[in-house]
Amino acid sequence: MQEQAADAAGNSSPRQERESSGGCCLVRGPIIVGAGPSGLAVAATLSRHAVPFTVLERSDGIADLWTNRTYDRLRLHLPKVFCELPHVGFPADFPTYPTKHDFLRYLRSYAARFAVSPLFGRTVTRARFDAAASLWRVTAVSAADGGRATEYASPWLVVASGENAEVVEPKVKGRERFAGEVLHSSAYRSGERFKGMRVLVVGCGNSGMEMCLDLCEHGAMPFMSVRSGVHVLPREMFGTSTFGIAMKLLKWLPIKLVDRFLLLVAKMVLGDTERHGLRRPKLGPLEIKNVTGKSPVLDVGAWSLIKSGNIKIVPEVESFTGGSGVRFVDGNEMAFDAVIFATGYRSNVPSWLKDGDLFTEDGKPRAAQEPSSSWRGPDGLYCVGFSGRGLLGAGADALRAAADIAGRWQAAAAAGAKISSSSV
Repeated sequence: MQEQAADAAGNSSPRQERESSGGCCLVRGPIIVGAGPSGLAVAATLSRHAVPFTVLERSDGIADLWTNRTYDRLRLHLPKVFCELPHVGFPADFPTYPTKHDFLRYLRSYAARFAVSPLFGRTVTRARFDAAASLWRVTAVSAADGGRATEYASPWLVVASGENAEVVEPKVKGRERFAGEVLHSSAYRSGERFKGMRVLVVGCGNSGMEMCLDLCEHGAMPFMSVRSGVHVLPREMFGTSTFGIAMKLLKWLPIKLVDRFLLLVAKMVLGDTERHGLRRPKLGPLEIKNVTGKSPVLDVGAWSLIKSGNIKIVPEVESFTGGSGVRFVDGNEMAFDAVIFATGYRSNVPSWLKDGDLFTEDGKPRAAQEPSSSWRGPDGLYCVGFSGRGLLGAGADALRAAADIAGRWQAAAAAGAKISSSSV
C-alpha cells in the first residue's frame, strides 16, 4: 500500500494519509478549485475565519483569464465600487473604471494580504464524492511533474473555476478554406497589427464592440457580425453609472419598470439603435440578464463609430467560401483579411465534477428552490462565481460559502476536542 507525500497548499498543511484504496492527500479545510477572483474571495474569507484551505489552479498564476486572455485596452465595465472583493476595497487613486493592469495589481495584493498561495499547474480532471468516507476526492494532474496525478481529499469542495473557463468558438462551414487569419477574442491583444486590414468581428457583446472600437482606432476596417438582438446602453446616465442607477431603482421598482426607464434614457442618449442594424430584444436589458445571463453592452465609444459608418454591421455568418471570402445568411459575400470570434466562454465544470447534481450539462448551476441558496449543494459542495452577477455576485457567494464552511469546521473541531478530553 503506497503512502504519498502532500504539498503545502494555501493556508493548509496537508498530512500524509494511508488509505486502503492507495495514496491520497487528505487536506485540512476545503479544497477550492480555481484561483481567479471567486477562488481568492473564498480563500480570503476562510482565512479571516481561521479555516485552512487548499487552492488548486491549472495555470501558472492567479486570475488566468485576466492575465493571459484579455485585450490590452480592457477596463472594468462597471465602477470599481461594484467590483471589489470582500474585505478590501480598491485603492483611492485607482480610476473609477480600473484598467486590467490596475485590477491585476489589486488581485495580487489581495492574495498576498490574505496569504493565499495556490498550488499552480494543477489541472483538476475529476471530482467525486466518496459517501463511505464522507469526503470529496479531487484528482489533479501536475504539469510540472510530467502529468503526474494526485488525489486530494476533503469534506468540502468549492467550485470556483468560473463561468469563463473555456473558449466558445462556433463551427463554421468551410473554415479550413479561409486564407486569412482566424482567432478567438482570447488571443486578441491590440488592433495595431491589423492596420489597413478588413476585419470581421463575430459577436456583438461588450468585448466584440470594444474590439471593433480598438480596431478602428488602429486604422483597421472592422465589420461586426450580429446574429441576434442586443441591448446597447450608455455606460453612464446623468453623470453617474448606468448600473448604479439600475441597482438603486430595483430597490423600489419592479424590473420591467426599471427596464422601461433605462431604454427610454438610452434612446434619448444614443438614438434608435435599430436604424443602424442593432435591433433590441423583446425582453428588457435587466430581465434578459436574469433569464439568459446575457449582459447588455455598456457603450464606451463604439456606438458613435457605428453611426458614422466606421464600424459596419453585417448579418450572421453562414460559411467561409474559400480564399478570403465569407458568406452571410442573407446570401451576400464579402472578403476579409482576418476573422475574430468574440463569442465568449463557457464553464468546464461538467467535464470533471462527477457528483453533487449542482450543475447542468452546460456548466451552469441548477435553479435552486431558494435562489439565495444556489451557492450550496449537497454533501459539502459549494459553487462561487456562477450567479451571473459578476464580481459583485461572486463576492456575496464567497461570503456565504466561507461562513457555512467555517461553521462546520468549528463544529467538527469542537467535537474532536470533546472526544480528546473524554479519552484522557
